[in-house]
Amino acid sequence: MTMYTYVMSERRVAASVFKAKCLALLDDVERTRQEIVVTKHGRPVARVSALEPARSTMGSVQLVAEDDDAYFSTGHSWHAEA
Repeated sequence: MTMYTYVMSERRVAASVFKAKCLALLDDVERTRQEIVVTKHGRPVARVSALEPARSTMGSVQLVAEDDDAYFSTGHSWHAEA
């Protein structure tokens, strides 16, 4: 028997249920965007919520040097030991 409790649109799930149905519950959170509060003995212990999609970082960096040596060179020569 699966027990879900709703309090002011808050979905609560016992830790034992969360453990048994974790992947399905995570899929639910992603699909519905509704948080789940995980409880132990009726006491809230964790909140599971969907993440916002990551913003693209394309175009967020502007390189200012003329060539790659300015980025990868220390200006000092060195020899690696084998």
